[in-house]
Amino acid sequence: MMRPSRTAQCIATLAACLMVVTACGGSEDSADSAASEEKLIAIITPSPDNPFFKAEADSAKKKAAGLGYKTSVASHDDDPNKQSELIDAAISRKAAAIILDNAGADASIGPIRKADKAGVPVFLIDREINETGIAKAQIVSNNAQGAQVVAQEFITAMKGKGDYVELTGKESDTNAGVRSKGFTDVLSQYPDMKRVARQTANWDQQEAFSKMETILQRFPRIDGVIAGNDTMALGAVAALKSAKRSGVTVVGFDGSPDAIAQIKAGTMHATALQPAALGAERAVEQADKYIKSGKTGQPEKQAIDCELITKENADQFGVFAKL
Repeated sequence: MMRPSRTAQCIATLAACLMVVTACGGSEDSADSAASEEKLIAIITPSPDNPFFKAEADSAKKKAAGLGYKTSVASHDDDPNKQSELIDAAISRKAAAIILDNAGADASIGPIRKADKAGVPVFLIDREINETGIAKAQIVSNNAQGAQVVAQEFITAMKGKGDYVELTGKESDTNAGVRSKGFTDVLSQYPDMKRVARQTANWDQQEAFSKMETILQRFPRIDGVIAGNDTMALGAVAALKSAKRSGVTVVGFDGSPDAIAQIKAGTMHATALQPAALGAERAVEQADKYIKSGKTGQPEKQAIDCELITKENADQFGVFAKL
């Protein structure tokens, strides 16, 4: 039997080496794929039908993509059960972090704790929860400061007197209570400002319209409306228009493009800008730092001041951000 030539042996050896290299290459591809999967940032917010939540989701996605992360964007629609499912999905996908505008100050504690125990850090934006130590950051607008600024402008516009209505947000949302308290802290100092009705419209424009229609039947001569967000303020504006009521001072909170348009048109007086884009960007930046170093370098609770928007400065603001 003939022995293979030296050339044939070399060819066989080279082929074997190529097979090893190819196999190793396949392993590296799998590792890269796994690493890429670990670099997912899951962004979960309330419904993007509200332009505020869309703005924060879009800003978070853009910032994360700019830092080299994959992203997934989903809405829990203010349903705690759906939020739990989305957080479970992020955990199962081994997300590197979750950016969350949560579905309830109490209802969100359990799912966030579950993510934390699974090694998936959670960074809250816009809304706080009623517990510390389980989210890596809680970055919110300074709702108390913003509410006080709006309330003071409301008083100025009404010359310190008149009957007014307050529309409040969801009771499960800590922001609703903080804003309402901020309004009251200022308005209660003016005895000639009389609150004749206070009802929740759950952040919803149509509900605010319906509530205002009913309130106007009982109090047709109100002088002002102060609302916990712009969506409810816009509902109040529509109800006043339907009732052919003019000269009523309406103020809101959020700084939405629609509210700014109404301010320019003179049908709303003022709002407070919540810097949705800035808060979302900061959350992603801190998530990136935590992923790389295990620390954010910031305290868990962080607040960003709001800015008053009136007809005089309305042109300086865009989509939940100062131009």
